[in-house]
Amino acid sequence: MDPVVDKPLPPKENCPDVEDCISEPSEIGHVCTFGPICGTCVVYRVLETERGLLLGTCRIRTDRGEFPCTAPICDAYVPRAGAPDAKGRPTQGSTPVALQIARRAGTAPRATARREPHAVAPIVRDRERTPDGPVGELEMTREELKALIREAMDEERGGGLAPLAPRWEGGTAILRPQDPALQPKELPLESLFHKVVMIRDRLRVLEQKINANPKLTDAEKVDMQAYITGCYGSLTTFNVLFRDREDGFIGAAGKEKG
Repeated sequence: MDPVVDKPLPPKENCPDVEDCISEPSEIGHVCTFGPICGTCVVYRVLETERGLLLGTCRIRTDRGEFPCTAPICDAYVPRAGAPDAKGRPTQGSTPVALQIARRAGTAPRATARREPHAVAPIVRDRERTPDGPVGELEMTREELKALIREAMDEERGGGLAPLAPRWEGGTAILRPQDPALQPKELPLESLFHKVVMIRDRLRVLEQKINANPKLTDAEKVDMQAYITGCYGSLTTFNVLFRDREDGFIGAAGKEKG
């Protein structure tokens, strides 16, 4: 029998590690001490914070909508790097993340016939799995699965959802004061690019929330959308860093052309 793993129960609000987790989602598995929870699962997509907790969605169980990181895990759980497995045991990272996600999505090829899982309760004390049952086989195309795996793995690597252009890999941004007596500031382009991608993603989430807000009139949504488009336009200078043009920022002029 597996040993019982004692873990502190996750907080209902105001987690002391939330700022570290939202700033570097790739480090959640190493930072969070409350796993296994949804937030320590690689298929949990971090959107923002709410009441001092991460708020996100599941890349596989999209029907669940937005929910906090402290939600109990389900059968689709794939631990992030450094996070415990579903039974609270340390992970060794022996199985590639891509294969784990494919198995949870029910689309990975298997060498043997599929067997029904045994109804064994989790070993972690004082925890429950989600009450809506196992994930089972999901309807997902090959392209949808590839996009899901790419997104999850990019987040785990800390590179956001967009790759840096090869010409800038290993490069450095230098801020040089006019006064030669002052020291210049150097910033790795990978770090700068990661911050740019985070700004882009936060703007996209804001845009989605504005469009989905039932209390705003269409005129108010259009007005707020114009401000966001203006922000995109101000950030188009950084498009040179993106490997794929479609991942960059599109201002008002670009939208008119499209």
